Amino acid sequence: MDSLQSVDVLQDGDSLCAIAQRETSLQIASTERSFAAWCCGNDRVVTWGDPQFGGDTTSVQVKLKNVQQVHATKDGAFAAILAEGRVVTWGSPRFGGDSSLVQDKLKDVQCLRSTLYAFAAILANGAVVTWGSLQHGGDSQAIQSQLLDVTEISGTGAAFAALCANQRVVTWGDPDWGGDSSEVQDQLKNVKQIKGSLGAFAAILEDGDVITWGSPDSGGDSRRVKLQLRDVQQVQAADDAFAAIRKDGTVVTWGCPDAGGNSNMVQYELKHVQKISSSGGAFAAILENRTVITWGAVDCGADSSAVQAELNDVMQVEGTHGAFAALLSNGRVVTWGNKCKGGDSNHVQDQLKDVLQLKSTHGAFAAILAHGDVVTWGDPHCGGDSSEVHELLKSLA
Repeated sequence: MDSLQSVDVLQDGDSLCAIAQRETSLQIASTERSFAAWCCGNDRVVTWGDPQFGGDTTSVQVKLKNVQQVHATKDGAFAAILAEGRVVTWGSPRFGGDSSLVQDKLKDVQCLRSTLYAFAAILANGAVVTWGSLQHGGDSQAIQSQLLDVTEISGTGAAFAALCANQRVVTWGDPDWGGDSSEVQDQLKNVKQIKGSLGAFAAILEDGDVITWGSPDSGGDSRRVKLQLRDVQQVQAADDAFAAIRKDGTVVTWGCPDAGGNSNMVQYELKHVQKISSSGGAFAAILENRTVITWGAVDCGADSSAVQAELNDVMQVEGTHGAFAALLSNGRVVTWGNKCKGGDSNHVQDQLKDVLQLKSTHGAFAAILAHGDVVTWGDPHCGGDSSEVHELLKSLA
């Protein structure tokens, strides 16, 4: 689920861990209920899943020329950036699928970010254009004059936070979901990265300190671990919790204790952590030896004991709302968690060979294979069944 993400910026002295993965020309984006597959420069996007939430491109397929990127709101719309920096949208109009009101402003678009129901586009000149649900970040008029030289944007479920070239932060959207940063604004200086959970933001400063705001129930209050939040290199978010990797490879967690915000049960194992992934209410950490440690809500994939012996040489972990899938160095896949949300891949396990990459929706997984094929499993209403577009997907490769 790649909608609420930010870009890590390496600084002098930062440690770098590279978990190498083979590249593929086929790319996949996802909403909560559908997938979209494309190849850069191609004139076709193949979609499947719920047609009301982005799974049907019939109305815009002729406009999809020379597609460069495809992004999604979390709940139900896609937006494709074309070669000339124009944007084409589809899916639920309420969730960002209708960009007609701002179409004349969508020129030279460099990247897109999203909340549950809204998009924010960064233009080549550093300006920002928003659309979608006004209550979820789609209306940025009140702070438009502040949105200058924007370099990156992160989103929660209903608010955006923009990082400007001067390393200051501008926020908008629902104030209870992180849209109001006034209480911490004087601390938001020299920011290098921002990450959003469902209702809160966490900003990493140049010195490795972390500043949080938004809903306390979603990790907006980090006072309990404030003294531990030092030398932080990366932050990952579940729906209602955060997990920070420090420079020494240890992990600090906060937010809802039952949804990943409390890692006490596995804290002694969380050493030499390289990367953390999340489901809706659990985390999975890849260690330096490429084994995996999980914690959080059991019904969200926190219990990996049944497959722990198989979790060796792990290259990537991807989460749905209730399950995880791990890609191993030999191209095989191991799954666990809620069976209805992708935790059971037994019926496609013989097809999961030479996998290059994993993607997920709310309840299903998609695996990109080395020869360009795609294998899906999980809830069919969330894209777990791609049989109807199988031949179209093969034609993209």
